[in-house]
Amino acid sequence: MSEKDNAGPSAIPPPLESQIHSTSRDDLLRVAADPALTEDLALAMLKRADLPPAVLEQLSKNGNVLKLRKVKMALVTHAHTPRHVSVPLARQFYTFDLLKVALSPTVPADVKVAVDKVLIARVKTITLGERLSLARRASGRVAGALLLDSEARVMRIALENPRLTEAFVIQAVLRPQASATLVQAVQHAKWSHRREVRCALLRTEYLSLARALEFSHGIPAPLLREVLKTSRLTAKIKDQLLRESQAAWAGCQERSDSGQQNIS
Repeated sequence: MSEKDNAGPSAIPPPLESQIHSTSRDDLLRVAADPALTEDLALAMLKRADLPPAVLEQLSKNGNVLKLRKVKMALVTHAHTPRHVSVPLARQFYTFDLLKVALSPTVPADVKVAVDKVLIARVKTITLGERLSLARRASGRVAGALLLDSEARVMRIALENPRLTEAFVIQAVLRPQASATLVQAVQHAKWSHRREVRCALLRTEYLSLARALEFSHGIPAPLLREVLKTSRLTAKIKDQLLRESQAAWAGCQERSDSGQQNIS
C-alpha cells in the first residue's frame, strides 16, 4: 500500500501540528492563515494565552475555521484578540453565546461592555424565556436594562440578579419609562435601605406620603431640598417632607444646644 493510501482524507500535516506550539510569530502567522488548519488544531492553538494579537487577527481571516462555532467562540473570548475583531464577530452570535462572552473571565472589559450593548439592543426582539434567563444570569448592565422590561416577572428577577449594582438600579428608576411596578418593587427590595436609592425613589412620582416620609428620614435637609427640586412627587407631599425635615433639624439643634448647656 502506498504512502498516499495510508494518509486518510482527514490526516493532519505534521508540520502544521508542530507549528501551533512554535514560539516564532512568523510560524504562528503561517499556521493561522493555512487553509488546511482544522478545528482541533485551531482550538489547540487558541488555548495558548501567549498568542500575539496579529496571529489572532490572521486567524479571524481564515474562512475554513472561522465558520466553526467553537473556533469563533474561542477567538472572541481570547484575552488578546483585538477589539475590532472580537466585537463584530460577537454580533453574529445567538443570545446565549453572547451571554457566555459577556461573563467570560478572559474577555477584556471594553469588549464585555460592547457585548452587553448588543444584548440590550436585542431585548425587544428575543423571547420571554430568553429575557427571563438574561435577567437571572446576565451582567449588572443587562439586568439594569431589564428592570424596564414590560413583563413584571423579568423585572423582578433582574432586581434579584447578584451582579446588579446600585448604580444600575438608580439609572433604571430615574428613566422616564420607569413604571410604577418597578418603583414599587424597589421600595420593598434590599436596595431601598441605601440612601442614594432612596433619593432616586424620592424623585419619582409613585411614592405614597408614608413611603416618602420613611425614605426622607436620615437624608440631610440640604440634600433633600436638592432632591425635591427635580422630584415628580406632588407639591403637597414635597411640602410635607420639607416641613418634617425642618422640624427634625430643629429638634436636633435643640438637643445639641441642651447638651452644650449641660456640659457647661
